[in-house]
Amino acid sequence: MIMLRRTLRLSALPASLAVLLLAACTQPAAPSQATRPSVSDDQMLTSIHAAGDKEKSVIDVNPLRDPGVAALQDAAEGDLRVGKYSEAATKLDQALKLSPDSPDLLQDRAELAIRLKDYASAEKFAHRSWELGPKLGPLCARNWQTIAVLRQHAGDDAGAATAGKGVAECHKEGMQRY
Repeated sequence: MIMLRRTLRLSALPASLAVLLLAACTQPAAPSQATRPSVSDDQMLTSIHAAGDKEKSVIDVNPLRDPGVAALQDAAEGDLRVGKYSEAATKLDQALKLSPDSPDLLQDRAELAIRLKDYASAEKFAHRSWELGPKLGPLCARNWQTIAVLRQHAGDDAGAATAGKGVAECHKEGMQRY
């Protein structure tokens, strides 16, 4: 019996030693790699819409809508309400084929890309929307806020700060009237 115990203890020694050596090889995460608090897609979209809603500048451009594009946008909005994000994306992509330079369509598609977790495309859509858009007002604010939250999500604090400044530049004060 004593011999069996001694054999078991000795056979466990190499395994224990291997575990200790492996544990010594691991390094703690560097402070620069600290985990960021995760922001959900819903939180990102809420901040994007809030940026557009609070932008009360004197400029608000609302282009005329093509009936075919409007029908696709409305259908996509219906799909979005019931959580059919892929179907909504397909409809917005069809609308973009009809009207590829529509800033509002591009921004809607950017926001939908966030829902689909396609963050790289979302940023491209938002930037293209800003390039083609009015550069002032609610759509401009949504464009830059989209870029800001996506840069933050990617861990690019400097890019997020720059985009945040872009949101502020979308505001144009009106004349004081007495």
